[in-house]
Amino acid sequence: MCRSIKTLRPPMTPEVGEEDIRAAALQYVRKVSGFRAPAAHNQVVFEQAVDAVTRATRELLDGLEVRGAGR
Repeated sequence: MCRSIKTLRPPMTPEVGEEDIRAAALQYVRKVSGFRAPAAHNQVVFEQAVDAVTRATRELLDGLEVRGAGR
C-alpha cells in the first residue's frame, strides 16, 4: 500500500474537523478498494464504507488520551 497517506492528527493537535475525518476516510477507502470513484453499482457500498471509517475514526480520536498535553 502507498505510504503517502497524510497524517490526520499530530499528537498535540486539539481538534480535527469532521471534514478532515471524512476526507481521510475517503482516501482510505479509495486506497483499499483500488477505485478513485466507484461504478454506479458499487456506489452504495463504497459510501457505506466511507461512513463506517468516518465513524470509527471519530471514535478513535475521541477516545485517545494524550499524556503530557499540558506541557
